[in-house]
Amino acid sequence: MKKDFMWGVATSSFQIEGSNDIDGKIRSIWDEFCDTPEKIKNSDHAKIACDHYNKFSDDFNFLDELGVNCYRFSISWPRIVKEDLKTKNQKGLDFYHRMINNLLDRGIEPFLTLNHWDIPQIFLEKGGWTNRDCIKYFLEYSDIVSREFGDIINYWITHNEPWVISNCGYKDGIHAPGEKSVYDSLKVNHHLLVSHGQAVPIIRSNSKDSEVGIVLNLTPGMPASSSSEDQKATLLFNQFFNDWFLDPLYGKKYPDEVAQDWISNGLIPGIDFINDNDYDIISTPTDFLGINYYSRAIIRSDSISESDNLPIEIVAGEKTDFDWEVYPDGLENLLIDVHRRYSPKSIYITENGCAYDYPIESDGDILDTKRVEYLESHIQACRNAVDKGVPLNGYMHWSLMDNFEWAEGYCKKFGLIGIDFETLKRTPKKSFWKYKEIINS
Repeated sequence: MKKDFMWGVATSSFQIEGSNDIDGKIRSIWDEFCDTPEKIKNSDHAKIACDHYNKFSDDFNFLDELGVNCYRFSISWPRIVKEDLKTKNQKGLDFYHRMINNLLDRGIEPFLTLNHWDIPQIFLEKGGWTNRDCIKYFLEYSDIVSREFGDIINYWITHNEPWVISNCGYKDGIHAPGEKSVYDSLKVNHHLLVSHGQAVPIIRSNSKDSEVGIVLNLTPGMPASSSSEDQKATLLFNQFFNDWFLDPLYGKKYPDEVAQDWISNGLIPGIDFINDNDYDIISTPTDFLGINYYSRAIIRSDSISESDNLPIEIVAGEKTDFDWEVYPDGLENLLIDVHRRYSPKSIYITENGCAYDYPIESDGDILDTKRVEYLESHIQACRNAVDKGVPLNGYMHWSLMDNFEWAEGYCKKFGLIGIDFETLKRTPKKSFWKYKEIINS
């Protein structure tokens, strides 16, 4: 890797901070979702989570031990504004000042994410991401935060994983706010991208010489066989999951085939929420693209019966506790493909990791050997992509520590550091020490 390569870890505010009702923090849609019966596994909640709000300095000692030179985190929007969504809450801003200054004192570069899903409940009640008029509130928030930290933050991310926000939250209903509408999910997609494009110049104005980007979760689809049906299904999957965001961000329109498929199947009346100049706004030039990669998808058509399709040629290998396939070649191929098709100035792997649960051994160690293997193989995939000319400038592992994993509660463990959620004791895992070794080497 390059000498100035950024090695880091990633977290998000709602998943680790806790302290959800102090220092002026208003209610978020995830507070509401957690309080709704049967939405979160085991009725878990994030009122305490990892207690990072009070323990961030201790947690950052682990960053020193790891030897990382960057740290990706998110700002909690409900900590920053009052109920009018315009007036800033200085106590919330002061918390992030303490946190950011602590990082800077250690020589660690902060990567700040503005929206990692925990939006204010009052924003939702005003229409939220389905209401185009509500974009103005996100821009107010972006202005407040970038004015406050513009002189000390060099890397800004507008949104994390708009696909997950729209599809899990508004189409499938498994994330907050729990809605189920294909049409609304597409409006949410669009309004997130428009708000991104409108926020970029605001951030640049308030934070001179900084870099601004967006983070997408990308999952390359591969056909299960060479049949025309599987090939078509894979095309539609890739347009829905990947190209629907990449194309407009890099100067194209939304892909037509998948849109026509939705219309012909009666899922939506049409794509009638695009205003003049929206594509120009969405494609506002950025400085980097953040990619979150976890696995590939093997696509089998459901348009014909199994007996009429060709035999399956690709079978998934090792699976994580999330039932996601471990497929490092997918990361290398994805990086090469994005570089070839879209030519982003710079790319960062802003999340990459795996869910495995390992017990604490009698000697106090956590021997998460499968995470070690995952980490090594995926960093090798990054090396391979760099060797082939991809402008990859950083890798951030998900996550620094076990956390509140949204609808899965605390049962899915992604951390390099194990958390006992009863005592909040932190225990570095074997993967923690392996990552340190990789960084140092």
